[in-house]
Amino acid sequence: MSRFDLLIVGAGPAGSFAAELLAKGGAKVALFDGRPEGEPKACGGGVTSKALKAWPQLLNAVGRTINELDLYSPSGKKLHLELEEPFAIYSRIAFDSFLRDRARDAGATVISEKASARQAKRTNGAWSLITEKASEYSGLVLIGADGANSGIGKKLAGALPPSDMEVAFGYRAPLPANGEAPTVVAFLPKWVGYAWAFPRPDHISFGIATTQNAFEHQPLDDLLWQFMIGYYSAPSHDKRRFWSQRKDPQAESLRLYLQQSAERYAARIPGLAEKTWETRKICGSDWALLGDAAGFADPVTGEGIYYALRSGQVFAECYLAGKITEYEARWREDFGGELIRAAQMRRRFYGNFWGAPFTERMIEFARGHRGVKRVLGELVAGDQGYVDLKKKLVRSALRPV
Repeated sequence: MSRFDLLIVGAGPAGSFAAELLAKGGAKVALFDGRPEGEPKACGGGVTSKALKAWPQLLNAVGRTINELDLYSPSGKKLHLELEEPFAIYSRIAFDSFLRDRARDAGATVISEKASARQAKRTNGAWSLITEKASEYSGLVLIGADGANSGIGKKLAGALPPSDMEVAFGYRAPLPANGEAPTVVAFLPKWVGYAWAFPRPDHISFGIATTQNAFEHQPLDDLLWQFMIGYYSAPSHDKRRFWSQRKDPQAESLRLYLQQSAERYAARIPGLAEKTWETRKICGSDWALLGDAAGFADPVTGEGIYYALRSGQVFAECYLAGKITEYEARWREDFGGELIRAAQMRRRFYGNFWGAPFTERMIEFARGHRGVKRVLGELVAGDQGYVDLKKKLVRSALRPV
């Protein structure tokens, strides 16, 4: 049996970053990467400017830096944002590989096998894990960083209800032949959630994120196809008709082309309710959960990469200081307030405001008010949090246009 200080199940951003920092601190770490090689995660791959400023080494990963973004309201009104602080878009295959390689270079042992949470056992003060190839590993501390469906999380902290889950699905598709590949976020008409088009170096990631309770496969898939066809067929940025159900020859030709070339993916994303955070524990004296496995994702947008990286960093600091159980208080103090505030805002964000969707009113207002537009750009880039968002919007709205 191979023995380690820590067994980390899951080599996404949370697990790999924690493994890197722990190994640099002198810990003996096993990092289990059970995802099939080349399998993409259903994620736009957006990394906020807040994350890039916290960890500038992320800019060394192969990706694309985004300085402008088109936001569309449910009715199709467009808001073009020029971002003061850029964010980046990565293929999750490339981004996860970059972080996993950094962990390996720091001294972590990367094990390309799936570890079974069902066979994780605590015996004589240590954890043992058995992989799909029947190899056995032992460690003093067990870390779950294995995503929203975390087997480790279910075993140690309990399963999350469907109401605390969101769904993301989409397609990887070729870059447009005309070279126009804007970054787009479009709020869905008559539906909770949004669609995205995130250009990467060699393809575009299209997707939709919505709540588990609102998810209906066929109508949402139809919406996504309308969105994709509108993206490719628009003669200019200002005339995109994302939610049109046109049956003209060009649209049908595009649909056939995309059906032959696009690759589908899907995944669940945590979107925890406020009261879930009141009772959920994500660490003990010899175990902890990181990233999506802990539920660390923005319930409004589904964005989780910043929280994955930060949770990995906070846990590593606690472990290396010999204070594992302080991780619970540290994450709550560090970013827990933002997640709880986002959970409080989710229903209002996708609800009605003055007879129309709030997202519709928000974009209408920002189109006519420079200060509100700037705050919205900061929110998209990750520099503006939810805790003081209302105060910031009111202050901006009261200033002269």
